[in-house]
Amino acid sequence: MSKKNSNFSNKLISWYLQNKRELPWRNTVNPYRIWLSEIMLQQTRVLQGLPYYLKFTEAYPKVEDLANAPEDEVLKLWQGLGYYSRARNLHATAKKVSEEMNGVFPKNYKDLLKLKGVGDYTASAIASISFNQPDAVVDGNVYRVLSRFFGISTPINTSAGQKEFKKLAQELIDRKQPGTFNQAIMEFGARYCVPQKPDCENCIFNDSCVAFQQKKVAELPIKIKAKPVKKRYFNYLVILAENERTILKQRTGKGIWQKLYEFPLIETSEEMNLSSLQKLQQFKNFSKNLTIESISLFNEKQLIHKLSHQHLHTRFWIIETSGETETNTSVSEIASYAVPVLIADFVSEFFENY
Repeated sequence: MSKKNSNFSNKLISWYLQNKRELPWRNTVNPYRIWLSEIMLQQTRVLQGLPYYLKFTEAYPKVEDLANAPEDEVLKLWQGLGYYSRARNLHATAKKVSEEMNGVFPKNYKDLLKLKGVGDYTASAIASISFNQPDAVVDGNVYRVLSRFFGISTPINTSAGQKEFKKLAQELIDRKQPGTFNQAIMEFGARYCVPQKPDCENCIFNDSCVAFQQKKVAELPIKIKAKPVKKRYFNYLVILAENERTILKQRTGKGIWQKLYEFPLIETSEEMNLSSLQKLQQFKNFSKNLTIESISLFNEKQLIHKLSHQHLHTRFWIIETSGETETNTSVSEIASYAVPVLIADFVSEFFENY
């Protein structure tokens, strides 16, 4: 390792040991706990993920407990954390480890990578923290720290960039304490070398950081522009029958919110008013066996729910019916179902005084 690289690693670890946050997954090398924390913190800030980690470890202290839980229960406990495929993969992997591996996680990067939902970053984190293997992590925080310190302009969302940064991180890792190094660089990126307006004047690396010396901090790391965000228009049909029952359906297919529950949905290519909604064949098919007393709009202004590559422009239509209506859910039981946070917020607001 070059002198510059060695100095970087030593200074980083020293900073971390003096400044690290006390977090529950840092008090253990248990691979189940490390895996759980890393899956939850993918695309999620620590402050948001911490309460979920505590809920899960209380409900499922061991991997066998998670494996034996019903999937709907796991999804319900995950509700609000987003990216629900993580929760489904979490449950599937818990079953695999519990039932096929006698509850023992693989001890090396290569075998960890075979677990569902475990990619390069998570496999490296578990291998280094739990088993002291010298496998470097590379995530958004690491890209930011390395691109700025070394002045690297290769786009991070290209295969060339990913290879370059992984190779560099692997060269930098402290082989005697790889888990500490990995946590140090992630912590430094999350708390100090932040995306917007980092405090470079007081940074421990400002005497050797290329981006700071060349006034390129705001420019790095470089990322090729993503595809434009797709707009989708959701119209939820909230049935209110006389017997205080409604209709919930489970989402199927491979799209967003797979296996979560929602009200009957009509997706359209543009914003709908009541007249245009009622003219749709899909609405006619849905309502042909209903005795509709009234239809009202819960939200005049569309609710815009932002996901990573799509924005959901959403309206909730309240449909009161009389006579016999084929419902499947009591209004009082809606809160017990695993639903997207968009639905949960509506349920909380609308049914609070129902």
